Amino acid sequence: MDRVPHPLSEAVRARFKAQKTRDTTPEVLVRRLLHKAGARYRLEVRAEHDLRTKPDIVFRGPRLAVYIDGCFWHGCPEHFIPPKNNAAWWQEKISANKMRDGRSRRALADRGWTVLSFWEHDDPSDVAQQVLSVLAKRRRSTQA
Repeated sequence: MDRVPHPLSEAVRARFKAQKTRDTTPEVLVRRLLHKAGARYRLEVRAEHDLRTKPDIVFRGPRLAVYIDGCFWHGCPEHFIPPKNNAAWWQEKISANKMRDGRSRRALADRGWTVLSFWEHDDPSDVAQQVLSVLAKRRRSTQA
């Protein structure tokens, strides 16, 4: 991929620079619900030490990795609107992000992890309920 293109203005530069990479509002809302339900987890840690991927929420014992992806950066099929400025660069960037996401998640799944992926627009209550449901199943299967 070529060098990062120059933004149209300082306002655009500031907006992109202010984008959070962790502790986004959707992540925090889901984490609060999980914590309130008694679930304990790790944040922004490598699920496997030799893999670069850091899921948003990690349950090490039950081997459950949770990703909550932003619609823009991960190319949500429902909400992603490609930028008009530097369109080719952005198409390549988002495509590379999606390919990396797939590789990372497959690598974890190949090692016995259950991987759950959600979008930032998903209802936090629904996300937390799904995570708790899978977490309970994973814990039961490891105790059997």
